[in-house]
Amino acid sequence: MSAGSQTENATAARGRILDTAYELFAQRGIRAVGIDEVIAQSKVAKATLYRHFPSKDALVLAFLENREQRWTFGLIEAESRRRGETPEERLLAIFDVFHDWFETPRFEACSFINVLLEMGPRHPVGVACIKHLANIREVVAERARLAGLRDPDEFARSWHILMKGSIISAAEGDTQAAQRAKEMAGMLIERFR
Repeated sequence: MSAGSQTENATAARGRILDTAYELFAQRGIRAVGIDEVIAQSKVAKATLYRHFPSKDALVLAFLENREQRWTFGLIEAESRRRGETPEERLLAIFDVFHDWFETPRFEACSFINVLLEMGPRHPVGVACIKHLANIREVVAERARLAGLRDPDEFARSWHILMKGSIISAAEGDTQAAQRAKEMAGMLIERFR
């Protein structure tokens, strides 16, 4: 086998591992998913998994990075930017994106919140979740800056409470959680004008 084929196979195996871990961890959490299950479902050898991810924590950290790219930037940030023309509209559009997300049959809530609560804020994976949640707040703070709102960082912290609260409410079964949060978000924008 040529070096190019080996690299392609290694890349494909790593991709299968990450895709499998993404589905399993997002749906069931970290502790409920064993490495052997990831290996079996991704159809790789144990040595292959450990070559790419030397520990379960390393795999979880890669999952969180993947989640940030797919969810934070690929869905929430990009789609709300597409749906709004002004920074304020883009802020409010976050809740429209959430509404659509909450209605999907496989809505799994926020992996960063779930994993943080599961593993705790002092565990390396919990620390990573806190960092990823801060990145979401930075998206909000930047939009607040562009909208000319005062104290964008404080605004983003309050806004993020609405985001996280709507996710939890949706997980409880409140199908209108995003719309309720959007209404409160409009009042928050007025308060920070």
